[in-house]
Order: sequence, then structure tokens, then C-alpha cells
Amino acid sequence: MDFSNIGLSDFFNLFFWGGLFLIVIIKFFQSIRLVPTKKAYIVERLGKYHKTLEAGFHALIPFIDKVAFIQDLKERTIDVPPQDCFSKDEVNVVVDAVIYLSVIDPSKASYGVTNFVFAAIELAQTTTRSIIGTLLLDRTFEERELISSKVVEVLNQAGDTWGIRVHRYEIKNIMPPASVQNAMEKQVNAERDRRALIAKAQGDKQSRINKSEGSKMEMINHSEGQMQKRINEAEGKSEEILTIAKATAESIKRISSAISEKGGEKAYNLKLGEKYLNQMGALADNSVEVIMPADISNFKNWLKSVDLEF
Repeated sequence: MDFSNIGLSDFFNLFFWGGLFLIVIIKFFQSIRLVPTKKAYIVERLGKYHKTLEAGFHALIPFIDKVAFIQDLKERTIDVPPQDCFSKDEVNVVVDAVIYLSVIDPSKASYGVTNFVFAAIELAQTTTRSIIGTLLLDRTFEERELISSKVVEVLNQAGDTWGIRVHRYEIKNIMPPASVQNAMEKQVNAERDRRALIAKAQGDKQSRINKSEGSKMEMINHSEGQMQKRINEAEGKSEEILTIAKATAESIKRISSAISEKGGEKAYNLKLGEKYLNQMGALADNSVEVIMPADISNFKNWLKSVDLEF
């Protein structure tokens, strides 16, 4: 192609229309939007908010629609820089924390505040200073949950306008001055020693109680054993007496039955005389004086005159 015959005006016309065509092509491709997951595109039409594009494929009108803001909908972590706070008892502490928040309304997050991250950090810091100012130093370490819940409540009230939601506010560190730290360490050590002494005293007390309870149970068991022994012996003697009585009654019954039979009385008298003579002989063997009846030939009367016990 010969450009030698092209004039200056023709060159400018070619450049103008070529550039315009290029711009139209670029705008055409820019009007096609693929929105990723957990992203939101804010579209303005002729400078005014038009709509919010969610994840997926979208086509815009070139030269009329434009994407003004891109918001990330994922939960994000924001560090709150360390700041000086004064407790109720006028002790300076340094507090740093972290905020967990996410965008729930992309249009409010774009138009409701200039920079919602910066605004959330500033509001969290001022709220933390206000809450710690109402607490004594000792309670600031114990009331972390209270401080966190109060800050989250305040941030969510503002978040309704900013289009964000604060999920958590966690205090990472509360650092008092070095002198206060030393005093607190001494206090903790003293409290630990006091608890150790109390625990030792309680242990000794419980040990003495256990020993006395053991001695008491030993004495009770011994006395109950002795009582049961005496009961068993008494029951044994009772059984013995009862058995002897039953045997004696049975023998008397048999003797009376034998006497009542024919010749029984004579046999009984004979047995009685024999036993008497045996007893007399035993007494004589033991060198005991024995008084004999005058007429030992009358054996029957002799036996009748003697009262023998069986």
C-alpha cells in the first residue's frame, strides 16, 4: 500500500477512526464481566449506583455502565495497632487486638463509608479505651470477654450503616508497665504460697481425721467381734445345756419305761446297788473314812436307807 499520496488530514482521520474503533473494542470486552465466588461488583450507570453483580457471567452496556467498586465478601482479619489505655485506677496499659469481620452489604460498604476497615479500627480503639477506663487494672485481665462483647456490639451498630458485620474482637495482649508487672508477679507468688500452706494444712487435717476414723472403726470392729464371740459362746452353752437336758429326759424316760416292765424294778435295784458299792470302793481307795451301816447283811434295807443321786 502506497502511503506517499496520503495527505496529513487523511492521516489524522485514519488515526482518529482507528483509535475510536480500538476504544470500542476495549469497552466491549470490558463490558463482559466474570464475577468470582465471594466477590461483589458495584455497577454505576451514568455515575449513579445501578446494581450489584454477584458471582457468575454478566454483560454491561459499554460507555454507560462501569464497575465502580469490587468488594471481597470473605471474612477478613484486621489487626488493631497497640494503643495506650488508662484503667480506672490510673494505670497505663498497652492493648492490641484483632477484628474478624466480613462485608454483608456491598453497596453500603462502597457508599456508606470511605474506608470501612480504617473506620472499624478507629471505632474499636476508642471503644476499648472507654471500656478499660471503667475497670480496675486487676479486672482488665479478667474481663476480656466483657471488653470483646462490648466492642463487637458497638461495631455492629455502626456496621449496619457500613454494610459490614463484626464476628469477633479478640484482645491479643494487655501490657502494664514493668513496675506494675513486678508487683503483680510478687502478688501472684504470695497468693500461690498462701494456697500451698492452706492446702498443706487441709491435707494434715484430713490425714488426722482419717486416722481417727480408722481407730474408731477398729475399736468398733473389735467390740463387735468380742460381742459376737460372747453371743456365740452363750449360744453354744445354751445348745449344750439343751442337748444334755434332752438326753437326760430321754434316759429318764427309758429308765422309767424299763422299770415298768416285768423284772425291771429288780434289775434297777441291782444296778443301783452295784453303783453304790463302786462309789464306796472309790471312796475307800482315796483314803476317805466311810461310815457303814451296822447291819451290812441286810442289803435291801441298806439300799433303801441311802439317798443316792444319779
